[in-house]
Amino acid sequence: MSFLKDLNEVQQQAVKYVNGPLMIVAGAGSGKTRVLTYRTAYLIQIGVPAYQLIVLTFTNKAADEMKNRIIKLVGDKSQNVWMGTFHSMFARLLRNEAEKLGYTSNFTIYDTDDSNDLIKSILNKFGKSIQSFKPAAIRAKISSWKNRLVTPEQSARNIKSTFDEISVDVYREYTKRLKESNAMDFDDLLIKPIELFKTFPSVLDKYQERFKFILVDEYQDTNKAQYEMIKLLAGKYRNVCVVGDDAQSIYRFRGADIQNILSFEKDFPDCKIFRLEQNYRSTKLILSAADQVIQNNKHRIDKKLWTENPVGEPITLLTCENEMDEGEQIAQKIKHSIKKYKIDFKDIAILYRTNAQSRSLEDALRRNSIPYVIVGGVEFYKRKEIKDVLAYLKLIVNPKDDISFKRIVNYPSRGIGDVTLKNLEKIASKYNTSLFEAIDLLEQVIDFSDKSAERLRNFKNLITKYIQIKSVLKPSELSRNLVEEIGILKEFKEESTPESIARWENVQELLSAIMEYCSTNEDASLESFLQEVSLVADIDKWDSTHNAVTLMTLHSAKGLEFKVVFIAGLEEGLFPINQSLMDEAELEEERRLFYVGITRTIKKLFLSYALKRYYMGDLIYPQLSRFFYEIKSNLIESEEYSISRKVKNKTFTNHEFKVSKSKFYEYENESQIPSYLDIGAYVLHNYFGKGRVIEVSGNGENTRVVVDFENVGRKNLMLKYANLKVL
Repeated sequence: MSFLKDLNEVQQQAVKYVNGPLMIVAGAGSGKTRVLTYRTAYLIQIGVPAYQLIVLTFTNKAADEMKNRIIKLVGDKSQNVWMGTFHSMFARLLRNEAEKLGYTSNFTIYDTDDSNDLIKSILNKFGKSIQSFKPAAIRAKISSWKNRLVTPEQSARNIKSTFDEISVDVYREYTKRLKESNAMDFDDLLIKPIELFKTFPSVLDKYQERFKFILVDEYQDTNKAQYEMIKLLAGKYRNVCVVGDDAQSIYRFRGADIQNILSFEKDFPDCKIFRLEQNYRSTKLILSAADQVIQNNKHRIDKKLWTENPVGEPITLLTCENEMDEGEQIAQKIKHSIKKYKIDFKDIAILYRTNAQSRSLEDALRRNSIPYVIVGGVEFYKRKEIKDVLAYLKLIVNPKDDISFKRIVNYPSRGIGDVTLKNLEKIASKYNTSLFEAIDLLEQVIDFSDKSAERLRNFKNLITKYIQIKSVLKPSELSRNLVEEIGILKEFKEESTPESIARWENVQELLSAIMEYCSTNEDASLESFLQEVSLVADIDKWDSTHNAVTLMTLHSAKGLEFKVVFIAGLEEGLFPINQSLMDEAELEEERRLFYVGITRTIKKLFLSYALKRYYMGDLIYPQLSRFFYEIKSNLIESEEYSISRKVKNKTFTNHEFKVSKSKFYEYENESQIPSYLDIGAYVLHNYFGKGRVIEVSGNGENTRVVVDFENVGRKNLMLKYANLKVL
């Protein structure tokens, strides 16, 4: 067939292997989607009826792209292929078979908000407070159980807390109420077909006959329910082809189980394995770095990516004074890359581990008039939790701001409903005053309930308190106290879902931004900070169709490629993130995430880290990530880093600071006692051991240093008597 000439030899072999189980281990940039597309077209071309094929993907975008390419290859006879996401394909199947499970074919599919509302209703029925037992947290727990095929009865066997006990009770009632409402949630679309197949063997046989050829994309991202479904459908003819890359399994927090791809050969001992190892995307140097990193994972499938592309440039490490400097250095490197490589802004991506990191990066890009678009999220100052906190600050600055008042008067929940707010608006209109001031007029309204009036007065008292202390406290202190008093951080932490933790991080990042603003502006005020933020928001209107730099988390980047890539915040505790340090499996997933980031690169990769950073509201002094040291030094070049500081009333710039793989400084005689140390220097103390200089003050004999020692933490030392040895 003529279209096979587009493939390399191994790709052709994988496409033409027709009968029996098949696993295609497809390394980054090796043409995975092309092989899956061409295999589907090939099967149709050799006579397999299109309706006997089911192709399962993880995004509608991937399915649509494949459909269009297959039509171009073999024409309209491909129209009857079942191709789409797991959820969409099995929802279609359930429409045909729903009555066997006690549903009608027009069952409702509940989204996340619907599920949360139902759980709220159940908690109310049980007499449980939704403040004490967060519906979203319970929904996440139920979803986790469902994805692992744990029934309500089975979930009751492992109760470890009051929250677990309530969640089990809600799970039982939730399942019952869904059925009564003729509704399924997203998870049901995966587990109900399994229930159907196991309860009605004839139905399973029907679909085994129907789908004689099963093709699965991104197999490393499947969860237990998806895995069981595939095994059931493939049980008769065993013509199952899975395509994936264990090194890009990065969705464990969503229930994905890397063991599915690692154990495929065990599940199907007679399977054929093809390894797609030729990379068409990156340079030899980038692939070498990625391979050196992933080799440190114990649980993986052996493969060796290679390419005919040029060797390429070394990876550049940017050492930054703080997150502001990090943003600025990246902005300057973007400008330089545009000229050097003759590329557009859209050819560049900045990747980071957490959404909260985007704030300082966005600020730097705006300062440098560099257009950008955020993928997989909204701009920092447009995120709901950020706008909520800013609304509080705006109301404190301007109590006549009715828009901010309405946004936060019942957030967090104070029992102030729409009816109460509408009545207050009537009073404000009647007396021509603001909503905030109208609260003082409630006594003049006979039909206003005592409870509603009390709740509004409590809210007014809260805001009034901060209005009165605004001139006394720094904006950073006021903001921290306010956020703690209204309790949103506690609420996010207790909800403990990936979404709520991200919101918690974002609010902490806002507090860091205010602290940073105060530290860099002598006359910092709440008014001036809000003015700066409002100007930022007004010009922040980029969208994905523009020629713009792309900002996204590393999780969002999988499947994409860019000519120039920056991975920001390569620091211990941030990447790998703190939670991952407790568990080997999580640490290996963090390493796979770094591998994904590296392999997004076509031409040039920059890595950056900060010597100090405001993180979660605190000033920290992070260490360079362990992942960096897994890349051999010959693949790295380090940018010079300059610190300006005053010594003896004179300002000078030290250009000697240069990062190397083994040590931070080169001295003629390392044993000599230095008269002066630079921030970042590694030193050895006879008693405290090894540490890093994080602060230098004074001069001459009065020079003092703060050293962060590995074993005993920070120590403030007089340099004259410290007897420090520079490493």
